[in-house]
Amino acid sequence: MATGSSGSRRRARSRRPRVAVLRIGHRAGRDPRLTTHLALAARALGAEAMYLHPPDPDLAARVAAVGARWGGSFAVEPAPEWKRIVREFDGPVVHLSMYGQPWARVAPRLRGADRLLLVVGGAKVPPDLYRLATYNAAVGHQPHSEVSALAVVLADLLGVPGPGAWPGADRAIVPRARGKRVRVVRPRRRALP
Repeated sequence: MATGSSGSRRRARSRRPRVAVLRIGHRAGRDPRLTTHLALAARALGAEAMYLHPPDPDLAARVAAVGARWGGSFAVEPAPEWKRIVREFDGPVVHLSMYGQPWARVAPRLRGADRLLLVVGGAKVPPDLYRLATYNAAVGHQPHSEVSALAVVLADLLGVPGPGAWPGADRAIVPRARGKRVRVVRPRRRALP
């Protein structure tokens, strides 16, 4: 607890960790939509980057194009060796799996971390990941999408961003009760011929 200037007691605000996501087992020909949704959820909910194993330059370019329009600094980075990223990461590594410990039990242990790596697997998760991760955590113990698990965890850790333009955006959503509206923040520059 901290004491405010008026002497009132208020809860000290916990700092937000810097979060990266590692997607293991991406199949370029079969998983582009699901992995794109993972990247978009990670970006929209505050992760700084997603490491992609195996690398997929086309997917990385599509996600970069979203960032160019909507702002932010999120990037999809190639990860030819996922074990190296897990072993060398400077912070807790949390594997999101329906077989893990309940998220509510793991989350308090992560609140003071400066950096976190959230790992989401594909159809066949390598058994080594369960051993290498600092924590194996589950948002539920029934089959569910890795996108939903990632979204639940990021919203819990970082909160849900409010409306408004992100740094570098050329457009922003205008929240409305009905219909949709996009506001132009800055006109896009056209490349000279």
